Amino acid sequence: MTLETKKSVFVELGNFLSQFSEEKSEKKSAVLYNEIFFDDFEKLIHLSQSHNGWYTPEQVYFAINSWAEALTEENIDKWLSKYVTEFNQADNKEKTVALILAGNIPLVGFHDFLSVLITGNKALIKTSSNDQHLLPFLAKYLIAVDENLNDKITFVEGKLENFDTVIATGSNNTSRYFEYYFKDKPSIIRKNRNSAAVLNGKETHEQLEALGEDIFRYFGLGCRNVSKLFVPKGYTFDTFFQAIFKYQDVIHYEKYANNYDYNKAVFLMSNFKLLDNGFLTLKEDPSYASPISSVFYEFYENIDDLKARLEADSEQIQCIVSGDLIHNSIPFGQTQNPQLWDYADNVDTITFLLTTK
Repeated sequence: MTLETKKSVFVELGNFLSQFSEEKSEKKSAVLYNEIFFDDFEKLIHLSQSHNGWYTPEQVYFAINSWAEALTEENIDKWLSKYVTEFNQADNKEKTVALILAGNIPLVGFHDFLSVLITGNKALIKTSSNDQHLLPFLAKYLIAVDENLNDKITFVEGKLENFDTVIATGSNNTSRYFEYYFKDKPSIIRKNRNSAAVLNGKETHEQLEALGEDIFRYFGLGCRNVSKLFVPKGYTFDTFFQAIFKYQDVIHYEKYANNYDYNKAVFLMSNFKLLDNGFLTLKEDPSYASPISSVFYEFYENIDDLKARLEADSEQIQCIVSGDLIHNSIPFGQTQNPQLWDYADNVDTITFLLTTK
């Protein structure tokens, strides 16, 4: 398969995904193989919550829409344009890449899957027990579009064998196992990361409302969800709480509500001082990783000192949100809309796959 052929296959997948919406899914006559896949995918979206209680239709539709927007010819061309030299110099020797995927949010491993195939390699995939259905379904669609992909995609349930390189995503604990187990293979091993927001007290209502999207999308389960706020000394959270009030319905979701009740009780029994609006607790804490339904915060006195702190903590941070206070920060409300060229942990997967022998 040529690179152009592989691009076109994923553009077709983007066209397929673009039909599905929480408001109303609409079958388009120009999309390939709708007669086989459209109805079944719509059913799978609504069944996903029975497979993983956090995968509500709203969250699954959001993930699907994000990938539909990413998988356009323009975006794929823009993404791959910086690798012309690497593609030309690649030895074209097909590698089998073992993918150990996370399952915290829907299709969280799709970028690795896409990267392996677009670079002309085989994907040997071990899905998370929390996300075992969405990616295999999309793989079947890709194979229907181009049957040459049939021997490029393999899902395994047991032990991973006969592979050349590894991309594994897990917790800090599992990463130590991965690093030992795959010590003889070229690898990308991803650990826990969290995202933070830096405020200066001058944010508009609209910016803080958008920050709520960064906090509550996927119930806060993603590494790109904001779980930590840095605020100037003396900051009061009244305007923040007012702005995020629109997300109050999250408390009506049982799994989230159970976490809110449990974590709040644990904090209170430990005599921690909390700020609470009935669906989110704020706790002053130096850690980046807050539990579901809670966000940690810290006060800062000097923005330059904070920049130095964030630089020192960079390996714990996935992304930073601010109104241009921090270099390369993400605008409010955009953490869950990464582009194809936004790599997890800032590790360039395409360069790794094209240059690793």
